[in-house]
Amino acid sequence: MWKRSEQMKIQSGKCNMAAAMETEQLGVEIFETAECEENIESQDRPKLEPFYVERYSWSQLKKLLADTRKYHGYMMAKAPHDFMFVKRNDPDGPHSDRIYYLAMSGENRENTLFYSEIPKTINRAAVLMLSWKPLLDLFQLANIEEDPRSAGVATFVLQEEFDRYSGYWWCPEAETTPSGSKILRILYEENDESEVEIIHVTSPMLETRRADSFRYPKTGTANPKVTFKMSEIIIDAEGRIMDVVDKELIQPFEVLFEGVEYIARAGWTPEGKYAWSILLDRSQTRLQIVLISPELFIPVEDDAMERQRLTESVPDSVTPLIIYEETTDIWINIHDIFHVFPQSQEDEIEFIFASECKTGFRHLYKITSILKESKYKRSSGGLPAPSDFKCPVKEEIAITSGEWEVLGRHGSNIQVDEVRRLVYFEGTKDSPLEHHLYVVSYANPGEVTRLTDRGYSHSCCISQHCDFFISKYSNQKNPHCVSLYKLSSPEDDPTSKTKEFWATILDSAGPLPDYTPPEIFSFESTTGFTLYGMLYKPHDLQPGKKYPTVLFIYGGPQVQLVNNRFKGVKYFRLNTLASLGYVVVVIDNRGSCHRGLKFEGAFKYKMGQIEIDDQVEGLQYLASRYDFIDLDRVGIHGWSYGGYLSLMALMQRSDIFRVAIAGAPVTLWIFYDTGYTERYMGHPDQNEQGYYLGSVAMQAEKFPSEPNRLLLLHGFLDENVHFAHTSILLSFLVRAGKPYDLQIYPQERHSIRVPESGEHYELHLLYYLQENLGSRIAALKVI
Repeated sequence: MWKRSEQMKIQSGKCNMAAAMETEQLGVEIFETAECEENIESQDRPKLEPFYVERYSWSQLKKLLADTRKYHGYMMAKAPHDFMFVKRNDPDGPHSDRIYYLAMSGENRENTLFYSEIPKTINRAAVLMLSWKPLLDLFQLANIEEDPRSAGVATFVLQEEFDRYSGYWWCPEAETTPSGSKILRILYEENDESEVEIIHVTSPMLETRRADSFRYPKTGTANPKVTFKMSEIIIDAEGRIMDVVDKELIQPFEVLFEGVEYIARAGWTPEGKYAWSILLDRSQTRLQIVLISPELFIPVEDDAMERQRLTESVPDSVTPLIIYEETTDIWINIHDIFHVFPQSQEDEIEFIFASECKTGFRHLYKITSILKESKYKRSSGGLPAPSDFKCPVKEEIAITSGEWEVLGRHGSNIQVDEVRRLVYFEGTKDSPLEHHLYVVSYANPGEVTRLTDRGYSHSCCISQHCDFFISKYSNQKNPHCVSLYKLSSPEDDPTSKTKEFWATILDSAGPLPDYTPPEIFSFESTTGFTLYGMLYKPHDLQPGKKYPTVLFIYGGPQVQLVNNRFKGVKYFRLNTLASLGYVVVVIDNRGSCHRGLKFEGAFKYKMGQIEIDDQVEGLQYLASRYDFIDLDRVGIHGWSYGGYLSLMALMQRSDIFRVAIAGAPVTLWIFYDTGYTERYMGHPDQNEQGYYLGSVAMQAEKFPSEPNRLLLLHGFLDENVHFAHTSILLSFLVRAGKPYDLQIYPQERHSIRVPESGEHYELHLLYYLQENLGSRIAALKVI
């Protein structure tokens, strides 16, 4: 990428020209442009003729899509994912480890559990392709629980918004009693959802007509009441179960953990001496890591006197221990990075944790906390103060640092090599557009070593013994590969790690014929941030023509669309649009992830109020650089948060956006769930203005009055963004006398899963854009 000072200056009266080139800094092709030295009046530019996309019938478009899927389908097999290494107990066998993973098998769209054997030695003269061995077909069954109480199961909000799917945790070590029996322990959560609203969804299909009911806490309303419980299984020396004892906390959860709303994560320390949990308050601005001794639980007892006796038998010194706490005025993004070391001292505990709150970028810290006895005396009566259980932090060492982030969400985690005192992690150190695997010493933090190759974005899994890792990688031009690498280090420097290619699990077919990858661009926004985007140019670009433009958008938190990954699988429709004669633009606005907490937190309390400004600025930047972009014919399309922003774009900037196609949009934030909405928008009682300005249903009168400009798509059985969002928007549009088009998918939930529905959706998208944006007849409709 040329810097402004390095750009070539053209003769007086001309604009500076931008150059596209591969950069050492980012490893992907990015172009940028400088300010024009002199303003060129629009009337001085030659007038360009509009390009009209060819008008196909519905049947012709259907065949075109079918041929495209058939032609490229075999080249774009879904890559394996969710890897797990398992060590074999066969020292004399030919294989050391086994890898388990999920993948799609043939035409079957359901996941199958596969495994592959890792050989101890390889023939370096040939590339080894590991065979996939199916083990188990996986599927999910719906389980609607009518009883408001549940145990060992994560509730909807914890699964949907915090990525926690388990509600029970086995202690890794059994306790041996003096009699020789053993005690196995399970920590689990219990939920009481009696105050949570029940949502009823009835399928409109006559042959499968039924009602689905589930509990869904809308923002501002009651969440499930949570607590910890424990089961102890006593087994004899022969392994027979002698007894099972159910236990509860010695005091109510809300007393011991004041202000806690969400149990975000839980587990056990390596020796099983303590359970641990990561807890959040309702606003998600305070995080606590607590240790919980099994002694804090007493047998469940209905008799009040017996319960009092059991309570008094527990020493006052047994309390929760808050070993770490952090706060922020933005929000805390929950992640999976927490590693507890074996205790070497009785009164200290060491662990690695990742935090964004200190610098605004998620980094690794090695923390030592002192396990200090609480001043609170339960036997004296009264309630504990919020600070009573806090333990002092003895030492906190930054393992990584800089204006980049360690990845910890969406499956990314760390692997700790306690023998060599190394930690492996994924991060964006080399580029915000590429994910790489790195290693660094946590004992003597210093230079971070990258283990994966530049020019690709990687998703990695490391074996428990840190001797192998798998990388699933791709870039804009090449579909996913999955390769296995062996890790080694020289004897004189065990902290220096190198990789050796070992075997292939999935080989790439290379660049696909008739697939033109997008160009990545960046520009300096007026907000001071660098914004990144992707541009798909029309495949048969003709000089002197200006082309209809489609802005594909998500724009919400925890998602990054613009990166150096292959886009031809999930977003192949964008390439199809370019082949038909559309310009396609994708921009990551403020609020998207992997750019730091300040960038992501830009729409705190004001979702929907800033995103479209960034998108429009990006469109105008591109139009100033390319005269083939027709800003009079711009459409916008997205799903979920992207559907929401598509509506916002048409409502706020109908002068820019001619057509909006909104899939499964949130239209009223008070209809969405607590965990997500309150994280970003706060409680509705404290942000009434933000909730109003962020809800398109409340502002339906601002939508344009011309027909053929708004298409709504929604699955009738949507369990996440309920169909009620579209229903209430339609009611307000009707009341305001505004036109709209609607497409319902009766069998679909939030994500389209039925193949026929997915094909119909893509077909409808192309046809609606053709009829109302891109073709000559669309231009006549405007006139």
